[in-house]
Amino acid sequence: MLDKQITCKNCEKKFESNFQFCPYCGQKANDELTLGVLFYNTISNYFSFDARFFKSFIPLMVKPGYLAKRFIEGKRLLYIHPAQVYLFISVVFFFLFSFISRDQVESMDKNFKETMHKADVIDSLDVKDSIDSLETKEIAESNKLKNVVTGVVEKEGIGASDTLVNSITGKKVEPKTVLGFNKRIVDSLTNIGAEEDRILEAMGMSEDPSAFQHKLYSQLLKLYRQRNGGALVQAFYDSIPLAMFILLPIFAVILKLLFYKRGSFSHHLVFTFYFFAFLFMVFSLLIIAEFLVEVPGFIVTLLMLSTFFYLFLAVKRFYGQGWGISFFKANIVAFTFLLFVLPLAAIIVGIGAFMFY
Repeated sequence: MLDKQITCKNCEKKFESNFQFCPYCGQKANDELTLGVLFYNTISNYFSFDARFFKSFIPLMVKPGYLAKRFIEGKRLLYIHPAQVYLFISVVFFFLFSFISRDQVESMDKNFKETMHKADVIDSLDVKDSIDSLETKEIAESNKLKNVVTGVVEKEGIGASDTLVNSITGKKVEPKTVLGFNKRIVDSLTNIGAEEDRILEAMGMSEDPSAFQHKLYSQLLKLYRQRNGGALVQAFYDSIPLAMFILLPIFAVILKLLFYKRGSFSHHLVFTFYFFAFLFMVFSLLIIAEFLVEVPGFIVTLLMLSTFFYLFLAVKRFYGQGWGISFFKANIVAFTFLLFVLPLAAIIVGIGAFMFY
């Protein structure tokens, strides 16, 4: 007697009811949508968060180079895909890092505003000490002085407060610089409604600037006016995940140059994905530990050193060369990346964050 047939809700094909999964598309026969199923499917489909992850995690942490070697040998269903394990662990890391960066952003914003406020206070006190308040009020009401101040600001780029002090008391007031320019000049030009390009030139921009220079000074003026240094730091942190996707292939290129006869570029990229996943996992565990207890400095130092020894052992296992040559090449990879690639990337990311924050 034939079993009763049911229709798959996914592919709409009929099959016998004793099947737990559709033989045509693989969907579960009785796949009722519950809250648990919804979140499990979301995680498992996006990150492949299944038994393969747990099978991959321990070798990733304690067997340097093992997963990469197994993957290029063809064992690709037993372990999680290198790009997926990197994606999952990096998401966890940046989630944890966001708590630290938030405190740093708030601290930077507060310190920057306090610094700018102190500069304003000192500037106002200097002018107050140099000019009698009553005399200044009477003189400022005259059109003659107004014309003098405006004319000098427009023609010579001298701040209005400096002009008042110099014209009334004959006492030289040193210009107050902030962010690399004279704040009194900028404030004076802003107060009289000068065009932005005129203000930017007073800040140091050339008369015929390139698009990059114009944008640079515009952002500097924006930072001065808004006084939100924390937003600049946040923009830098937000750029790091994107920068890492650029650094990954660069790291693989370094490996390719050193091991040009040891597989294609994709092989080196597989190694890179697993190695960076290990790095993010170590940093994630360190952040978690910092939340719980204050980690001593020497422990942090040992963890940083352990990442190099992990790289050394991974290179030895994955590329199969001798201990000496593996140690030598691991040093070249580490120093090239840390001393040249990473600083250059930080500079580029910093400039990009400043230009577009």
